[in-house]
Amino acid sequence: MQTIGLLGGMSWESSAVYYKLINEGVRARLGGLHSAKIVLWSAEFQDVATKQAAGDWQALLRIMIEGASALERAGADMLVICTNTMHKLADEVAAAISIPIIHIADIAAAAIKRTLSRRPLLLATRFTMEEPFYRGRMLEKHGLDLIRPEPAEERDVHDIIYRELCQGIVEPASKERCLTIIEAARKRGADGVILGCTELDLLLSHANSDLPVFDTTALHAEAAVERSLAGYPAATLVRTA
Repeated sequence: MQTIGLLGGMSWESSAVYYKLINEGVRARLGGLHSAKIVLWSAEFQDVATKQAAGDWQALLRIMIEGASALERAGADMLVICTNTMHKLADEVAAAISIPIIHIADIAAAAIKRTLSRRPLLLATRFTMEEPFYRGRMLEKHGLDLIRPEPAEERDVHDIIYRELCQGIVEPASKERCLTIIEAARKRGADGVILGCTELDLLLSHANSDLPVFDTTALHAEAAVERSLAGYPAATLVRTA
């Protein structure tokens, strides 16, 4: 079993979900008392969020490299950045370490392309929705043209993430607001929904829409499990997810 390095704390609410899903995934495949080999480095999210709001991405890169390097020294065989937004710095982080990064956008794209969806709605932080590091990668590398919410809708989604979900608050009214945004996007041609923030699965799920819903947290965690167990003989896997 390879060791999974989790670069988390952005926010810890979703990092806890990663830890749970990865361990559940290993147990599902190996049975019994099996669990994942994980090392976790967790950022102080108030500091991260303050620097994000100020646009101080160089300081954020130093934090990311510090965490990634610590995970590599601790024995991680791969790096999982437990946030969509901070994949803005994934290429620079990758250049500073020697272990591979499992890129969340590539994992999401692979899942989307297994369906008929080609123009999914992206729900995420404003950084992920506005900037090209995520949508551009999806289009240039995977041929997927993501739909953005309208500007006022983007502001609402961003606020729900930072003011509520990252603080463990799940409001029914916010869920309804997101569902209204999804329906408006459907009328503009959206044929799926990307939960492009790792906290959004605290609010939304496949049960909330008849459009395909792509939960990036769950997909990313599953990819980490698959890579961690890639060297296991097939006969040892009690069942597959």
